[in-house]
Amino acid sequence: MHEISGDLWNYLGKAIVAITTSGLVTREGKAVCGQGCARQAMDRFPWLAHHLGTLIAAHGNHVFDLGSGLVSFPVEETPYENPDPRLIERSARELKTLADLEGWQLIVVPRPGCGSGGLAWRDVQPLLAKHFDDRFHIIQLPAPSLAGSARQKNG
Repeated sequence: MHEISGDLWNYLGKAIVAITTSGLVTREGKAVCGQGCARQAMDRFPWLAHHLGTLIAAHGNHVFDLGSGLVSFPVEETPYENPDPRLIERSARELKTLADLEGWQLIVVPRPGCGSGGLAWRDVQPLLAKHFDDRFHIIQLPAPSLAGSARQKNG
């Protein structure tokens, strides 16, 4: 497993991109993805909420190949709960199994549960390291530069 920084979406079309998700489905059959990379994915792929919702309703809250180079990575049962470390570890195990079955050579995963979910990376990293090999790249957003921060304040 490698740790990198950058924009998750720069890897679309070059790698399998994991999006952290919840297991909540609306009455209309759409997955609820209110923030983070799941929200960004829904904005990029309008069909995704219904597709993921259908899969969750039929099979439960699991890792799914969503097509278009995307894979779901459940971190919580609903977006109104805190991310669940046990679910994150199960998702890592399921993603590894799927990557083996599909022969994927590069999978990029955001730090699951560590963005708006509030988990500490030091607690999540060992859960992933148990299952992920060199094909898996865990991405975090780059730290803002001091020059960029100064420009924002002054500009």
